[in-house]
Amino acid sequence: MTHTIRDLDTPCALIDVARMQRNIDRMQARMNQLGVKFRPHVKTSKSLPVTRAQLAAGAQGITVSTLKEAEQFFADGITDILYAVSMAPGRLKQAHDLQARGCALKIITDSVAGASEIGRFGAQNNVVFEVWIEIDTDDHRSGVKPEDASLLEIARVLLNDGMTLGGVMTHAGSSYEYNTPEALERIAEQERAGAVRAAQRLRDAGYNCPVVSVGSTPTALSAKHLEGVTEVRAGVYVFFDLVMHNVGVCSMDDIALSVLTTVIGHQVEKGWAILDAGWMAMSRDRGTQNQQRDFGLGQVCTEEGEVLQGYLLSSANQEHGILSRVGEPDSDIAQRFPIGTRLRILPNHACATGAQHPVYHAVQKEDETAVWPRFYGW
Repeated sequence: MTHTIRDLDTPCALIDVARMQRNIDRMQARMNQLGVKFRPHVKTSKSLPVTRAQLAAGAQGITVSTLKEAEQFFADGITDILYAVSMAPGRLKQAHDLQARGCALKIITDSVAGASEIGRFGAQNNVVFEVWIEIDTDDHRSGVKPEDASLLEIARVLLNDGMTLGGVMTHAGSSYEYNTPEALERIAEQERAGAVRAAQRLRDAGYNCPVVSVGSTPTALSAKHLEGVTEVRAGVYVFFDLVMHNVGVCSMDDIALSVLTTVIGHQVEKGWAILDAGWMAMSRDRGTQNQQRDFGLGQVCTEEGEVLQGYLLSSANQEHGILSRVGEPDSDIAQRFPIGTRLRILPNHACATGAQHPVYHAVQKEDETAVWPRFYGW
């Protein structure tokens, strides 16, 4: 049975399939031009139809943020998987079970202690893990510095315990803090150079280091060259969001994920329209709050997706969203948005908003929709 947007209950998550495919094609074309393999981070969508579209466009392998994701994508036939979170000892059995079933799983570590735990488990269970070392190229999160002495010690521990050193990987998460082409190009080069330097130090010490993996959506779209890099990872590009719009790597018309919502009431004296999409539908993410333009909890659009300038989801409770105008309250709010009006809200952070919904409604030609399930769990 065919459904259209008008048949959908609210709130629900919509994917504009044409925009999504355009985003996929744009990123893949750029990676092809730069001459590197592309391994998308599928934590943004956690949805097989989205990931299949990325692979069909030319991606090779995927990146996941949980082993549950790895299990679910592997069950659907995807075997080349990087688990891009430092391996906790308690998850090694889960990783081993995946590998034993034929998954070409890569795991990561950024410490001697972590490498020792991986090696100990591997030796005790007669299993060889392919391990990548995470490199910190921007002081953003985790990883070992390219020049740190522990880099070589991690490699030594892994190989002494019979593991395979697959390469190095890094993520320039600090790129989200910039908003000019010059700054993004600089952080992309810093990311590239740091990862390449770490790989060179390992090779100079006699260790094989075949993979040099870098990536974030802003740096992937801003790098001028990727000499020495073998693959790039990026995730949020598939949908984009308001944070990426503020960073400067997408327009409003590129944002493929939105939440469909209905006006259910008003507080006229405050200039509010009350929506049925609260933070349970949008998430609490306020990622634009510290950027040059604050979009509250999301940008309001018509049901057809046309941006309504000046109107935001300004705040939210669990199941209630507050639509208001920026600046002076709109005294005509009830006439402008009568009860029953259906709207779309563009999210601050696509990953966080997607995580609030069990399925996506993929909007295709003539507003026909298809249900695309979403994975959950760790």
